[in-house]
Amino acid sequence: MHQLPSRSGPEHGWASALKLSVLDQSPVPAGFTPADALRNTIDLARAAESLGYERYWIAEHHCMETLACPAPEILITRVAAETSAIRVGSGGVLLPHYSPLKVAEQFRMLHALYPGRIDLAVGRAPGSGGLEAYALQRERSKRHQAEDFPEQVIELDAFLHHDFPPEHPFSRIKVSPDMPGCPDLWMLGSSLWSAAVAAQLGMPYAFAHFIGPEQTEAALARYRADFKPSKRLAEPRVIVALGAICADTEAEATRLSASTKVLVRGFRLGGERRPVPTPEDALRELEALGEGADPFTWDSGAWPRYLIGSAEQLKDKLEAMARDFVVDELMILTVIHDHQARRRSYELLAESFGLAHRESKAENAHS
Repeated sequence: MHQLPSRSGPEHGWASALKLSVLDQSPVPAGFTPADALRNTIDLARAAESLGYERYWIAEHHCMETLACPAPEILITRVAAETSAIRVGSGGVLLPHYSPLKVAEQFRMLHALYPGRIDLAVGRAPGSGGLEAYALQRERSKRHQAEDFPEQVIELDAFLHHDFPPEHPFSRIKVSPDMPGCPDLWMLGSSLWSAAVAAQLGMPYAFAHFIGPEQTEAALARYRADFKPSKRLAEPRVIVALGAICADTEAEATRLSASTKVLVRGFRLGGERRPVPTPEDALRELEALGEGADPFTWDSGAWPRYLIGSAEQLKDKLEAMARDFVVDELMILTVIHDHQARRRSYELLAESFGLAHRESKAENAHS
């Protein structure tokens, strides 16, 4: 088994270096509105900062009743304003929908407002169904929408860093606001293809294990084996994003997970896009479907896409997963119905790992 590299020096164990971050898809609970879901995101981000999480990434999805945020660049602005230390970013911007220059402008604007705190993770998935993806396209030719994705990423990186070759016509463009530094650019993916592109471009790589758990081990191996050092990054750098549901007892975590299982089942079988059901409704639905209804039993990867249990159980599992994948940062996604239970899940994990508490902006305001 591999040893996780320690950032604290060889005298410290690997677990002391393990960082936890948050991926938020802004889920809409049944009986609530998308506006409620966005307010929940802001509340959870404040909590994540005070609990000591490393970064807070916001996802992009389009035309879904389940998930409320189609524009992470807008929600990042609000979340960063409500916090003061945690890194905030996209998880990710779906680049084929946009021009690289426009994305560079948006994120250089965020960097100017919140210097040293902004991450820009980009992906090529549509974040929607086929019709919605077509409607999002400006150029509706027969060309496959994402076929020039690597070229888009290279152009975005050059705009962010003012780094086009002198002979390139875009070298004359000065992206505003023109401030020192720029956001950190990450590749987001869930396949061997994204791993190969991240390696070829010498980018840090965030793998969505909660989407493609069967591919995680092979994708990370491909990324590390093929990695080419770049001007931005000398060595491979990886985050693994997974689902986790933590509660005071294993039984309670299992009950809460019923909502997640119904959603994942619907997505995998036909792209169903409804709000997050209550655990009670979800349990009734799964029971009516009978044996084999649990989509988490369908996965064949070494590690499941979602970990479920008490804080002690999840700490052991997360540490073992980090060792197996040789990473020092895990990004946690929790999609359940009750927002307070979701907050509690992140609180329990932070406590079990002994994350360093930060004084939040809200606490500062009342001190």
